Amino acid sequence: MYRGYCFLSRNTKIFCIADDFCKEFELETDKTGLSEKSKGCHRQCRMSISEIMTILICFHFDSYRNFYHYYTFFVKEHLADLFPNQLSYNRFLELEARVSVEMMMFLQICCFGRCTGISFIDSTCIPVCHNKRIYRNKVFRNYATRGKSTMGWYFGFKLHLICNERGEILNFMLTKANVDDRDENVFNRLTDNVFGKLFADKGYISQGLFERLFNDGINLVTGIRSNMKNKLMPLYDRILLRKRSVIETINDELKNVAQLVHSRHRSILNFAMNVLSAIAAYSFFEKKPTVNIDFAIEQHSGQLTLF
Repeated sequence: MYRGYCFLSRNTKIFCIADDFCKEFELETDKTGLSEKSKGCHRQCRMSISEIMTILICFHFDSYRNFYHYYTFFVKEHLADLFPNQLSYNRFLELEARVSVEMMMFLQICCFGRCTGISFIDSTCIPVCHNKRIYRNKVFRNYATRGKSTMGWYFGFKLHLICNERGEILNFMLTKANVDDRDENVFNRLTDNVFGKLFADKGYISQGLFERLFNDGINLVTGIRSNMKNKLMPLYDRILLRKRSVIETINDELKNVAQLVHSRHRSILNFAMNVLSAIAAYSFFEKKPTVNIDFAIEQHSGQLTLF
């Protein structure tokens, strides 16, 4: 019961924000005639959309390794008072796909941060099974592909993220594992509302990409490879390039804290909802990796050499 009270005190804010958003979203869809209620597509569900979204998001805060145990042994037993109209586990999974649009809009409006002129971009691998089981995998057979990361070959997808110096996610995109980080479609999606300086690793080095982003008001800053000629870089850019660990820490928290990666998916839709809810849960983390720009410049002042 103690965990139920912790759940209430910690995640009431999430439910209130989700419930207010769902009410506003429903009003807007009713005005345009796009709501499922007006079309009579589905019967009314016992659990509200905000309740389903809250359960999906709060799963990534607890120590449960799979959603079945979380919903069966925690939500249904200890949170019966908070969610009186609970559904069976199988029925809950069926309804996940119905809240996908609401979850996407919830991310865009309530979870993402704003660009401050300093942004970091990176990608991380999302394997869906062990390499030995690639040929036996049926769930992602027509969706996932093979790709290579710094840790070696894997079978799955790739998550592209962009964040600001406060550790707030600005945008994301999920692609197949064999999609290049410098793909034009990926950057057009990620840098839609980004301006200023964009810091990335050496995998994003591309003259054509730099020129295209520069014309859009974005200055791409990367390191140089060993076979490239040295170029002068402002001290300010060199310091912030060293602080690119911010987005690497976000990737680590999504994988190891929010449980973004696991091999127990039985549906492509549930996999997508797990990714969306994990990103939404991260936005409510109390502590996020941040960069104190003034402190970083003062600390490294006089210690860096330009190249």
